[in-house]
Amino acid sequence: MNELWRWSAGDLARGIRTRQISSREAVAACLQRTQAVNPTLNAIVQVLEREALAAADEADRAVARGDALGPLHGVPVTTKVNVDQAGLPTTNGVVAFKDVIARDDSPVVANLRKAGAVIFGRTNTPAFSFRWFTDNDLHGRTLNPWSKAHTPGGSSGGASSAVAAGMGPIAHGNDLAGSVRFPASCTGVFGLRPSFGRVPAFQPSAAEERPLAVQLMSVQGPLARTVADIRLALQAMAAADPRDPWWVPAPLQGPAPARPIRVAMTVTAAWTPADPPVADAVRRAGQWLAEAGYVVEEVEPPDMAEAARLWDTLAHGEARYFMAAAIEKLGDERIRRAFGGMTRHTPVLDAEGHMRAQARRTTLIRNWMSFMQRYPLVLTPVSAELPFPYGLDVESLEGIDRVMRAQGTQFMVPLLGLPAISAPAGVAQGLPIGVQLIGARFREDLVMEAAEVIEARHPATTPIDPAF
Repeated sequence: MNELWRWSAGDLARGIRTRQISSREAVAACLQRTQAVNPTLNAIVQVLEREALAAADEADRAVARGDALGPLHGVPVTTKVNVDQAGLPTTNGVVAFKDVIARDDSPVVANLRKAGAVIFGRTNTPAFSFRWFTDNDLHGRTLNPWSKAHTPGGSSGGASSAVAAGMGPIAHGNDLAGSVRFPASCTGVFGLRPSFGRVPAFQPSAAEERPLAVQLMSVQGPLARTVADIRLALQAMAAADPRDPWWVPAPLQGPAPARPIRVAMTVTAAWTPADPPVADAVRRAGQWLAEAGYVVEEVEPPDMAEAARLWDTLAHGEARYFMAAAIEKLGDERIRRAFGGMTRHTPVLDAEGHMRAQARRTTLIRNWMSFMQRYPLVLTPVSAELPFPYGLDVESLEGIDRVMRAQGTQFMVPLLGLPAISAPAGVAQGLPIGVQLIGARFREDLVMEAAEVIEARHPATTPIDPAF
């Protein structure tokens, strides 16, 4: 039973439901694993031992009573400190927010609870969740279990590090510019960015609505060590919540596609050719898909660079108005420096310019919808580079420019509102490499089905002990 932390969420749920194991045993095993490795990694910044064990005991009583059980009944999971969880601080990695206590659960937290999940910890994020490096003055630095010298990704770096090191089978994350997909790639786990409108989102503690571009591009999603657990987590997270007017009641399983499924493959990250180890991983994943009956063609999808630049225009352009003052006043030195570097090339638009940019977004989405009639899946790098050395974005302006150039394929997906998964597909220089599979809107099922082919061909590398 001491090895229950190695089990998948699906196996834990099945074992709890059939009384092979108890939820208390599963939760206790994850807490013990956290106690063993978290002091080194600092992935979980608030361990909820008392609350989790009490919830696990109630989950076991529900099984004994014969109650209806959710898909994650009794399964230990983590949530990120940038979403509201009733009774706990929503710190977002900012010292000034350490005592901001949420009164209500955000929809994704409420949905995890409804599915029966036991939340045993809160994971770290960079200040304001706005870097690809998980480090802040309030909670400190989260390390990548593969290498302390390299980022575990951001902003869901605490989530990715925790899952990769075996602290829990499923972690909640969110993704505006790669914040689920990049951390998953950096730590050798799976990370799903669902379609816009799939998982409801709302922050009860927020003083005002988010800016429009963020509303249309930010999503909540899971990280896990198996595709089956990603599927299970998505099922739980995607339940309706009336607080999100953008939520869409789309089925999780779409109509059967024409076979064989065509895949467009590219080894560029929007505007930047991938480094050789990354390009090799993408082509290797494409070969695995071809051997499994997919028709894989190396072809450039439309408007990749323009979509990535338009993401910058809209997301960073709005951030100047909605976030810059708070970052300057309340942020730590690293986020202030990174934010300035990230936005210094962003076009400054007037109201007409912003409206025209939003209109152009519609054109790019239409172009991709047409392209995906022929190619229902697109295979790309997650990043053009291996995980970055820690702090690259704040060492120099050249460093942040290098980071931004590498992340183009992460930017374009939110602008288009599409689902995408990061799937482990290789290891180079002692670091994992993820590849990205993009699907048409609400076709997470096709994305996960293809990811399972890659999963079957790439031996699992997690959970792992910290390599230092």
